[in-house]
Amino acid sequence: MSTPLDPALDPALDPALDPALDPGLHAHDGSHGHGSRRGYRVGTILSILLTAVPFWLVMSGVLHDAQTTALLIFAMALVQIVVHVVCFLHLDTQSEGGWTLLAFLFTAVIVVLTIGGSIWVMYHLNTNMMPMPGGTMGPVR
Repeated sequence: MSTPLDPALDPALDPALDPALDPGLHAHDGSHGHGSRRGYRVGTILSILLTAVPFWLVMSGVLHDAQTTALLIFAMALVQIVVHVVCFLHLDTQSEGGWTLLAFLFTAVIVVLTIGGSIWVMYHLNTNMMPMPGGTMGPVR
């Protein structure tokens, strides 16, 4: 029976078994990108602008057409998503051979299909379940 001080059982006692001391785990071979301070600054400034401008549009009432305001807010939200993905999540075609970007796009497609399908089903349920003219629906069978 081995003791608790056995290096084979306790990685902290044997530096060769300690994963925190393995230089290969922390090597930067260009397979994934880390952000620079400039990239984080640009991302932060763009995020603040893309949040403040829609807030200003709504609170000041500069655009009198609600549909145009909503369209601009939606467009800025999409741009802000791209800013976050590029500046903070560092998803591009070079990181990990493009697999992280592919996984992100697959997830985005699934989310869009799920939300779009749910809205489509709810719309058609609302349309098809409307009461009959005159207020009566007929006998339940």
